[in-house]
Amino acid sequence: MKDLFSEHSALYRQARPGYSAAIIEEILKHAPARELAWECGAGSGQFTQWLAPHFQQVLAIDISASQLAQAPQLENVTCRAAPAEQSGLPAQSADLVTVAQAIHWFDFDTFYAEARRVLKPDGCLAVVGYGLIEAENPDLNRLIRQLYFETLKGCWDAERRYVDELYRTIPFPFQEQAAPALQLQYRWTGGQLLNYFNTWSGLRHYAQQGGQNPLAALAGFFAQERAAQHSVRFPVLLRIGKL
Repeated sequence: MKDLFSEHSALYRQARPGYSAAIIEEILKHAPARELAWECGAGSGQFTQWLAPHFQQVLAIDISASQLAQAPQLENVTCRAAPAEQSGLPAQSADLVTVAQAIHWFDFDTFYAEARRVLKPDGCLAVVGYGLIEAENPDLNRLIRQLYFETLKGCWDAERRYVDELYRTIPFPFQEQAAPALQLQYRWTGGQLLNYFNTWSGLRHYAQQGGQNPLAALAGFFAQERAAQHSVRFPVLLRIGKL
C-alpha cells in the first residue's frame, strides 16, 4: 500500500469530505452482528467515526501513524499503524470489514485473503469511496475538470483509474449485494475547495515538478465569484460483498 498522505495529515483531516448516515445504514443491512468492525486504510478517521456508534469495538488500521494521530479519539476504537493487509485479528472474528477511499492503493489479492480469513461466516466487506467532485456552477465545474483532466494529466498514480472507473473495475471476489446510487452533497466556500484540491495526490506530484500554481485559475474564480458558498457533490462508490 502506498503512503501518499502522511506529510499533509492535518490538511487531509480538515479538508476531505466525510461520509453519510445513508452509507452506513446501507452497509449495516448486511452486517447483522455488531461486535467488531475492522477498518482498513482508516486514515484520519473520517469513516471510523461513522462505524464507532454501531459496534462494540472498532479496529482502525493505516500505514500512516501521522494520519491516525489526526483521528478522533473514541473509547471503543483501537488505532494501529500497520499495512492494511495485516490485521493481526483472529480468524472469523470480524462482523464487518470496511475500506473507505483507499482500496485502490491495496494489493488486492493479499488484502482479500486477509478479509476472508478474519470475517465471520455471516460478516460482510464494504468498500466505500467517492468519485470526482462536481460543482453545480457550470463555470466552476469546467475549471475543476480542466484541473483534473488537463493540468494534472500524467500526474496521477496509475491506481487512480479505479476511482475514475467508480470502483466497478476493481477485483471483487465476494457475493455482491445490491447497493443504491448515493451522493455526498456539500456547500463549501472557495477556501474549503482550495484546501480540498491541495489534498489531491496528483497535485502533490505536479508540485514536485516545479510547475506554475495549478490552482491559479480556481483561485481567480473564487476571488471574482460573489457566492460565499458553492454547491458541490461527490458520487458515492459503494460495493458490499458477503462470503
